[in-house]
Amino acid sequence: MTKETRKRKADHIKISLNQDVQARKTTTGFEEIHFIHKALPEINKQKIDLSTTVFNHKFAAPLIVGAITGGTPEATKINAAIAEAVEELGLGMGVGSQRAAIEDKKLEKTFAVARKKAPTAFLIANIGGVQLVNGYGPKEVKKAIEMIEADAIAIHLNPLQEAVQPEGQTNFRGILKKIGEIAKELDKPVIVKETGAGIAAEEAKKLEAAGVKGIDVSGAGGTSFAAVEYYRAKRRGNRFQSRLGDVFWDWGVPTAISVVEVSQTVSIPVIASGGVCDGVDMAKALALGASLTSLSRPVLRAAVKSVKETKDALSLLIEELRNVMFLVGACSVQTLREIPLVITGETAEWLKMRGFNVESYARRGRD
Repeated sequence: MTKETRKRKADHIKISLNQDVQARKTTTGFEEIHFIHKALPEINKQKIDLSTTVFNHKFAAPLIVGAITGGTPEATKINAAIAEAVEELGLGMGVGSQRAAIEDKKLEKTFAVARKKAPTAFLIANIGGVQLVNGYGPKEVKKAIEMIEADAIAIHLNPLQEAVQPEGQTNFRGILKKIGEIAKELDKPVIVKETGAGIAAEEAKKLEAAGVKGIDVSGAGGTSFAAVEYYRAKRRGNRFQSRLGDVFWDWGVPTAISVVEVSQTVSIPVIASGGVCDGVDMAKALALGASLTSLSRPVLRAAVKSVKETKDALSLLIEELRNVMFLVGACSVQTLREIPLVITGETAEWLKMRGFNVESYARRGRD
Protein backbone atom coordinates (compact mmCIF):
# COMPACT_ATOMS: atom_id res chain seq x y z
CA MET A 1 0.00 0.00 0.00
CA THR A 2 2.75 2.43 0.97
CA LYS A 3 4.73 1.68 -2.18
CA GLU A 4 1.65 2.40 -4.26
CA THR A 5 0.98 5.68 -2.39
CA ARG A 6 4.61 6.75 -2.84
CA LYS A 7 4.49 5.98 -6.57
CA ARG A 8 1.27 7.98 -6.92
CA LYS A 9 2.86 11.01 -5.21
CA ALA A 10 5.87 10.83 -7.56
CA ASP A 11 3.50 10.61 -10.55
CA HIS A 12 1.61 13.71 -9.36
CA ILE A 13 4.83 15.76 -9.17
CA LYS A 14 6.07 14.66 -12.60
CA ILE A 15 2.72 15.20 -14.32
CA SER A 16 2.19 18.62 -12.68
CA LEU A 17 5.61 19.74 -13.88
CA ASN A 18 5.63 18.23 -17.36
CA GLN A 19 2.04 18.15 -18.61
CA ASP A 20 -0.63 20.76 -19.20
CA VAL A 21 -2.96 20.10 -16.26
CA GLN A 22 -4.65 23.51 -16.22
CA ALA A 23 -8.42 23.71 -16.54
CA ARG A 24 -9.31 23.98 -20.24
CA LYS A 25 -12.68 25.75 -20.42
CA THR A 26 -13.33 26.71 -16.80
CA THR A 27 -11.51 29.84 -15.63
CA THR A 28 -10.96 31.06 -12.07
CA GLY A 29 -13.34 33.97 -12.68
CA PHE A 30 -10.69 36.49 -11.57
CA GLU A 31 -10.69 37.94 -15.11
CA GLU A 32 -14.26 39.13 -14.41
CA ILE A 33 -13.31 40.90 -11.17
CA HIS A 34 -12.23 44.49 -11.85
CA PHE A 35 -10.56 47.04 -9.60
CA ILE A 36 -11.29 50.72 -10.09
CA HIS A 37 -8.01 52.50 -10.73
CA LYS A 38 -7.29 55.35 -8.35
CA ALA A 39 -5.54 58.26 -10.08
CA LEU A 40 -5.18 59.94 -6.68
CA PRO A 41 -4.03 57.10 -4.44
CA GLU A 42 -2.90 59.50 -1.65
CA ILE A 43 -0.61 56.88 -0.11
CA ASN A 44 3.13 56.15 -0.09
CA LYS A 45 3.79 52.80 -1.81
CA GLN A 46 6.79 52.16 0.43
CA LYS A 47 4.65 52.55 3.55
CA ILE A 48 2.01 49.98 2.55
CA ASP A 49 1.56 47.39 5.32
CA LEU A 50 1.13 43.89 3.89
CA SER A 51 1.12 42.13 7.26
CA THR A 52 -1.96 40.33 8.54
CA THR A 53 -2.84 38.16 11.52
CA VAL A 54 -4.82 34.99 10.84
CA PHE A 55 -5.17 31.93 13.12
CA ASN A 56 -3.38 34.02 15.80
CA HIS A 57 -0.25 34.09 13.64
CA LYS A 58 1.26 37.21 12.10
CA PHE A 59 2.11 36.82 8.41
CA ALA A 60 4.41 39.35 6.70
CA ALA A 61 2.06 39.11 3.69
CA PRO A 62 -1.29 37.30 3.19
CA LEU A 63 0.34 34.42 1.32
CA ILE A 64 0.90 30.75 2.00
CA VAL A 65 2.31 28.09 -0.29
CA GLY A 66 -0.41 25.48 -0.72
CA ALA A 67 0.02 21.76 -0.08
CA ILE A 68 2.23 20.28 -2.77
CA THR A 69 4.00 17.11 -1.79
CA GLY A 70 5.71 14.73 0.61
CA GLY A 71 6.35 11.01 0.91
CA THR A 72 8.87 10.69 -1.92
CA PRO A 73 12.61 11.41 -2.14
CA GLU A 74 11.95 14.31 -4.59
CA ALA A 75 9.57 15.81 -2.03
CA THR A 76 12.32 16.34 0.56
CA LYS A 77 14.16 18.81 -1.68
CA ILE A 78 10.94 20.58 -2.70
CA ASN A 79 9.63 20.98 0.85
CA ALA A 80 13.05 22.13 2.08
CA ALA A 81 13.31 24.83 -0.60
CA ILE A 82 9.79 26.14 0.06
CA ALA A 83 10.27 26.07 3.84
CA GLU A 84 13.52 28.01 3.67
CA ALA A 85 11.92 30.65 1.45
CA VAL A 86 8.74 31.10 3.55
CA GLU A 87 10.79 31.29 6.74
CA GLU A 88 12.90 34.09 5.32
CA LEU A 89 9.86 35.98 3.98
CA GLY A 90 7.59 35.51 7.01
CA LEU A 91 4.93 33.50 5.16
CA GLY A 92 3.42 30.03 5.62
CA MET A 93 3.17 26.69 3.85
CA GLY A 94 1.22 23.47 3.80
CA VAL A 95 2.69 20.05 3.15
CA GLY A 96 1.09 17.40 0.95
CA SER A 97 -0.99 14.51 2.27
CA GLN A 98 0.94 12.79 5.08
CA ARG A 99 -0.74 9.43 4.67
CA ALA A 100 2.38 7.82 3.18
CA ALA A 101 4.50 8.80 6.21
CA ILE A 102 1.82 7.71 8.68
CA GLU A 103 2.00 4.28 7.01
CA ASP A 104 5.80 4.24 6.71
CA LYS A 105 7.85 6.01 9.39
CA LYS A 106 10.89 6.16 7.06
CA LEU A 107 9.10 8.79 4.97
CA GLU A 108 8.55 11.19 7.89
CA LYS A 109 11.71 13.13 7.07
CA THR A 110 10.27 14.16 3.67
CA PHE A 111 7.72 16.20 5.66
CA ALA A 112 9.66 16.98 8.85
CA VAL A 113 12.25 18.89 6.79
CA ALA A 114 9.68 21.71 6.55
CA ARG A 115 9.87 22.56 10.27
CA LYS A 116 13.62 22.00 10.29
CA LYS A 117 14.05 24.67 7.59
CA ALA A 118 11.22 26.90 8.85
CA PRO A 119 11.37 27.07 12.64
CA THR A 120 8.96 30.02 12.99
CA ALA A 121 6.83 29.94 9.81
CA PHE A 122 3.16 28.91 9.89
CA LEU A 123 3.04 25.24 8.88
CA ILE A 124 -0.09 23.30 7.97
CA ALA A 125 -0.17 19.51 8.29
CA ASN A 126 -2.37 17.55 5.87
CA ILE A 127 -4.60 14.51 5.99
CA GLY A 128 -7.26 13.24 3.57
CA GLY A 129 -10.90 13.53 4.63
CA VAL A 130 -11.68 10.19 3.01
CA GLN A 131 -9.06 8.56 5.28
CA LEU A 132 -11.13 9.66 8.30
CA VAL A 133 -14.06 7.66 6.93
CA ASN A 134 -11.82 4.68 6.24
CA GLY A 135 -10.19 4.17 9.63
CA TYR A 136 -8.12 7.24 10.53
CA GLY A 137 -8.94 9.06 13.76
CA PRO A 138 -7.47 11.55 16.26
CA LYS A 139 -4.36 9.38 16.73
CA GLU A 140 -3.31 9.62 13.05
CA VAL A 141 -4.24 13.30 12.83
CA LYS A 142 -2.13 14.10 15.91
CA LYS A 143 0.73 12.11 14.39
CA ALA A 144 0.55 14.26 11.23
CA ILE A 145 0.65 17.44 13.35
CA GLU A 146 3.56 16.24 15.49
CA MET A 147 5.52 15.13 12.42
CA ILE A 148 6.04 18.76 11.33
CA GLU A 149 5.18 20.51 14.62
CA ALA A 150 2.32 22.07 12.70
CA ASP A 151 0.40 25.21 13.65
CA ALA A 152 -2.78 23.86 12.01
CA ILE A 153 -4.04 20.81 10.16
CA ALA A 154 -5.71 20.77 6.75
CA ILE A 155 -8.23 18.03 6.08
CA HIS A 156 -8.42 17.83 2.31
CA LEU A 157 -11.52 16.95 0.35
CA ASN A 158 -10.93 15.40 -3.06
CA PRO A 159 -14.10 13.60 -4.20
CA LEU A 160 -13.45 14.49 -7.85
CA GLN A 161 -9.91 13.11 -7.78
CA GLU A 162 -11.00 9.93 -5.97
CA ALA A 163 -13.86 9.46 -8.45
CA VAL A 164 -11.57 9.50 -11.51
CA GLN A 165 -8.54 7.80 -9.92
CA PRO A 166 -8.06 4.11 -10.75
CA GLU A 167 -7.34 3.31 -7.07
CA GLY A 168 -9.70 5.99 -5.73
CA GLN A 169 -11.59 5.69 -2.44
CA THR A 170 -15.14 6.89 -2.98
CA ASN A 171 -16.89 6.15 0.31
CA PHE A 172 -17.36 9.65 1.78
CA ARG A 173 -20.38 8.62 3.90
CA GLY A 174 -20.21 10.28 7.33
CA ILE A 175 -17.27 12.54 6.46
CA LEU A 176 -18.76 15.72 7.98
CA LYS A 177 -19.34 13.99 11.33
CA LYS A 178 -15.72 12.71 11.33
CA ILE A 179 -14.38 16.21 10.57
CA GLY A 180 -16.46 17.57 13.45
CA GLU A 181 -15.05 14.94 15.83
CA ILE A 182 -11.48 15.86 14.86
CA ALA A 183 -12.21 19.61 15.20
CA LYS A 184 -13.52 19.09 18.75
CA GLU A 185 -10.62 16.84 19.74
CA LEU A 186 -7.75 19.08 18.64
CA ASP A 187 -6.30 22.23 20.18
CA LYS A 188 -4.97 23.30 16.77
CA PRO A 189 -7.11 24.97 14.09
CA VAL A 190 -8.67 22.56 11.61
CA ILE A 191 -8.74 23.95 8.07
CA VAL A 192 -10.80 22.12 5.46
CA LYS A 193 -9.50 22.46 1.92
CA GLU A 194 -10.72 21.30 -1.45
CA THR A 195 -8.31 20.19 -4.15
CA GLY A 196 -9.29 22.15 -7.24
CA ALA A 197 -13.08 21.82 -7.44
CA GLY A 198 -14.10 24.55 -4.99
CA ILE A 199 -16.43 24.79 -2.00
CA ALA A 200 -19.96 26.20 -2.18
CA ALA A 201 -21.90 28.14 0.47
CA GLU A 202 -23.93 25.14 1.68
CA GLU A 203 -20.83 23.07 2.48
CA ALA A 204 -19.07 26.06 4.06
CA LYS A 205 -21.98 26.58 6.45
CA LYS A 206 -21.92 22.91 7.51
CA LEU A 207 -18.16 22.98 8.03
CA GLU A 208 -18.30 26.10 10.21
CA ALA A 209 -21.08 24.50 12.29
CA ALA A 210 -18.90 21.38 12.69
CA GLY A 211 -16.18 23.46 14.37
CA VAL A 212 -13.79 23.99 11.46
CA LYS A 213 -11.65 27.13 11.96
CA GLY A 214 -10.77 27.92 8.33
CA ILE A 215 -11.80 27.02 4.78
CA ASP A 216 -9.43 26.85 1.81
CA VAL A 217 -11.70 26.98 -1.24
CA SER A 218 -9.21 25.58 -3.81
CA GLY A 219 -11.55 26.42 -6.67
CA ALA A 220 -11.68 25.38 -10.30
CA GLY A 221 -9.67 27.20 -12.96
CA GLY A 222 -6.16 26.20 -11.94
CA THR A 223 -4.63 22.73 -11.75
CA SER A 224 -7.24 20.05 -12.43
CA PHE A 225 -6.69 16.81 -10.56
CA ALA A 226 -9.03 15.15 -13.04
CA ALA A 227 -6.43 16.15 -15.65
CA VAL A 228 -3.57 14.77 -13.53
CA GLU A 229 -5.43 11.46 -13.20
CA TYR A 230 -6.22 11.51 -16.94
CA TYR A 231 -2.47 11.45 -17.70
CA ARG A 232 -1.82 8.72 -15.12
CA ALA A 233 -4.57 6.54 -16.56
CA LYS A 234 -3.45 7.21 -20.14
CA ARG A 235 0.11 6.17 -19.29
CA ARG A 236 -1.21 2.89 -17.90
CA GLY A 237 -3.38 2.31 -20.95
CA ASN A 238 -6.53 2.51 -18.83
CA ARG A 239 -9.01 3.93 -21.37
CA PHE A 240 -11.98 3.81 -19.00
CA GLN A 241 -10.31 5.98 -16.32
CA SER A 242 -8.63 8.32 -18.81
CA ARG A 243 -12.09 8.96 -20.34
CA LEU A 244 -13.41 9.91 -16.87
CA GLY A 245 -10.47 12.29 -16.34
CA ASP A 246 -11.10 13.88 -19.72
CA VAL A 247 -14.87 14.36 -19.20
CA PHE A 248 -14.47 15.84 -15.70
CA TRP A 249 -11.37 17.94 -16.52
CA ASP A 250 -13.25 21.25 -15.98
CA TRP A 251 -15.55 20.22 -13.13
CA GLY A 252 -15.96 22.52 -10.15
CA VAL A 253 -16.86 25.92 -8.71
CA PRO A 254 -14.54 28.64 -10.09
CA THR A 255 -12.22 30.13 -7.47
CA ALA A 256 -13.51 33.73 -7.47
CA ILE A 257 -17.09 32.49 -7.13
CA SER A 258 -16.14 30.08 -4.36
CA VAL A 259 -14.40 32.89 -2.42
CA VAL A 260 -17.57 35.02 -2.55
CA GLU A 261 -19.91 32.13 -1.71
CA VAL A 262 -17.84 31.08 1.29
CA SER A 263 -16.78 34.49 2.65
CA GLN A 264 -20.37 35.81 2.48
CA THR A 265 -21.64 32.72 4.32
CA VAL A 266 -19.19 32.05 7.17
CA SER A 267 -17.34 34.15 9.72
CA ILE A 268 -14.16 32.05 9.84
CA PRO A 269 -11.02 32.81 7.75
CA VAL A 270 -11.20 31.96 4.06
CA ILE A 271 -8.09 30.99 2.09
CA ALA A 272 -8.27 31.66 -1.65
CA SER A 273 -6.51 29.08 -3.81
CA GLY A 274 -7.01 27.40 -7.16
CA GLY A 275 -5.40 29.06 -10.16
CA VAL A 276 -4.13 32.10 -8.24
CA CYS A 277 -1.16 32.98 -10.42
CA ASP A 278 -0.05 36.55 -9.62
CA GLY A 279 -0.35 39.45 -7.21
CA VAL A 280 -3.38 40.84 -9.05
CA ASP A 281 -5.31 37.59 -8.47
CA MET A 282 -4.19 37.68 -4.84
CA ALA A 283 -5.46 41.24 -4.41
CA LYS A 284 -8.80 40.40 -6.04
CA ALA A 285 -9.26 37.39 -3.75
CA LEU A 286 -8.53 39.48 -0.66
CA ALA A 287 -10.89 42.23 -1.82
CA LEU A 288 -13.61 39.60 -2.34
CA GLY A 289 -13.30 38.55 1.30
CA ALA A 290 -10.41 36.07 1.62
CA SER A 291 -8.09 36.37 4.65
CA LEU A 292 -5.14 34.64 2.97
CA THR A 293 -4.18 33.56 -0.54
CA SER A 294 -2.44 30.38 -1.53
CA LEU A 295 -0.80 28.95 -4.63
CA SER A 296 1.08 25.78 -5.44
CA ARG A 297 2.06 25.00 -9.03
CA PRO A 298 4.05 28.21 -9.77
CA VAL A 299 6.01 27.63 -6.54
CA LEU A 300 6.56 23.94 -7.34
CA ARG A 301 8.24 24.97 -10.61
CA ALA A 302 10.58 27.28 -8.70
CA ALA A 303 11.23 24.86 -5.81
CA VAL A 304 12.54 22.07 -8.05
CA LYS A 305 15.25 24.52 -9.16
CA SER A 306 16.50 26.17 -5.94
CA VAL A 307 15.74 28.07 -2.75
CA LYS A 308 16.70 31.32 -4.49
CA GLU A 309 14.22 30.72 -7.35
CA THR A 310 11.51 29.97 -4.78
CA LYS A 311 12.25 33.08 -2.76
CA ASP A 312 12.38 35.22 -5.91
CA ALA A 313 9.02 33.85 -7.13
CA LEU A 314 7.34 34.58 -3.78
CA SER A 315 8.98 38.02 -3.47
CA LEU A 316 7.69 38.96 -6.93
CA LEU A 317 4.14 37.94 -5.97
CA ILE A 318 4.37 40.13 -2.86
CA GLU A 319 5.64 43.08 -4.90
CA GLU A 320 2.81 42.62 -7.41
CA LEU A 321 0.30 42.67 -4.55
CA ARG A 322 1.91 45.84 -3.17
CA ASN A 323 1.58 47.48 -6.61
CA VAL A 324 -2.13 46.68 -6.81
CA MET A 325 -2.67 48.08 -3.32
CA PHE A 326 -0.88 51.27 -4.32
CA LEU A 327 -2.98 51.66 -7.49
CA VAL A 328 -6.25 51.29 -5.59
CA GLY A 329 -5.14 53.38 -2.61
CA ALA A 330 -5.13 50.58 -0.02
CA CYS A 331 -2.53 51.12 2.70
CA SER A 332 -3.22 47.80 4.47
CA VAL A 333 -4.72 44.37 3.84
CA GLN A 334 -7.76 45.36 5.88
CA THR A 335 -8.27 48.48 3.73
CA LEU A 336 -7.95 46.34 0.58
CA ARG A 337 -10.98 44.34 1.73
CA GLU A 338 -13.04 47.55 1.61
CA ILE A 339 -11.94 48.67 -1.87
CA PRO A 340 -14.66 48.78 -4.57
CA LEU A 341 -14.76 45.99 -7.17
CA VAL A 342 -16.87 45.51 -10.26
CA ILE A 343 -17.96 41.91 -10.94
CA THR A 344 -19.05 41.20 -14.52
CA GLY A 345 -19.92 38.37 -16.92
CA GLU A 346 -20.65 34.78 -15.95
CA THR A 347 -19.20 35.30 -12.48
CA ALA A 348 -21.75 38.04 -11.74
CA GLU A 349 -24.57 35.97 -13.29
CA TRP A 350 -23.72 32.90 -11.21
CA LEU A 351 -23.55 34.90 -7.97
CA LYS A 352 -26.82 36.75 -8.64
CA MET A 353 -28.59 33.47 -9.46
CA ARG A 354 -27.32 32.07 -6.17
CA GLY A 355 -28.61 35.08 -4.24
CA PHE A 356 -25.35 36.86 -3.47
CA ASN A 357 -25.12 40.64 -3.44
CA VAL A 358 -22.79 41.54 -6.31
CA GLU A 359 -23.58 45.27 -6.37
CA SER A 360 -22.40 45.77 -2.77
CA TYR A 361 -18.79 45.23 -3.89
CA ALA A 362 -19.05 47.99 -6.51
CA ARG A 363 -20.61 50.53 -4.15
CA ARG A 364 -18.02 50.35 -1.39
CA GLY A 365 -16.54 53.69 -0.34
CA ARG A 366 -19.27 55.84 -1.94
CA ASP A 367 -21.24 56.56 1.21
